[in-house]
Amino acid sequence: MKEGYHLTEIPKGKLGTRSKIQEEYLEWVDSCKQGCKVMELVELSDLLGAIEHYTKNNYNISLTDLVKMNNITQRTFKNGRR
Repeated sequence: MKEGYHLTEIPKGKLGTRSKIQEEYLEWVDSCKQGCKVMELVELSDLLGAIEHYTKNNYNISLTDLVKMNNITQRTFKNGRR
């Protein structure tokens, strides 16, 4: 394998599917192993994009909807009750 940004071979996923989320996650893991913080952040951004396309295609919701649920979850843990 010829090295580019990543040192490990990562299968390409299809945008809007779980495979793209997995690809971006594996690229993030590889970036962490390389110790490149800027690349880690780029891959986290790409991961958000992959998640956004997946949720839009499969559930017709946006990242805003996921953030809303996350805020509720954080509130629940902060208050110590469900």
